[in-house]
Amino acid sequence: MTPVTWLMLFGGVALNAAAQLLLKAATRASGVLVSDGGHVSWSAAAQLLRASPLWIGLACYGVSVVLWLGALSRAPVSVAYPMLSVGYIVNAVAAVFLFGEALTTPKVMGILLIVGGVIVLARAAP
Repeated sequence: MTPVTWLMLFGGVALNAAAQLLLKAATRASGVLVSDGGHVSWSAAAQLLRASPLWIGLACYGVSVVLWLGALSRAPVSVAYPMLSVGYIVNAVAAVFLFGEALTTPKVMGILLIVGGVIVLARAAP
């Protein structure tokens, strides 16, 4: 695959990961949207709609889809799709710094497995 294809793949993945982090930030500002009992908090939903991270995150999704479509037009889906797992790594690490989430041993082990799989797939790319 060409450098442009890799750039589109990982650009799309990075924007997708950024979108997830922004959506999480928006929900932290709004509070719980759906209770354990399944009740929707309409005040939280209204606050969520006023949160700028929500809209920036959705814009990131939009641009990531365009990049992803470009990448899929150039790369085999059997190679491209597993690259989305890089987003799991980015988000797991970013969540530690941005949201104070724990990076436990099982999470680190999972990340290492993902890294190994991505390396194997990247080397097998045509």
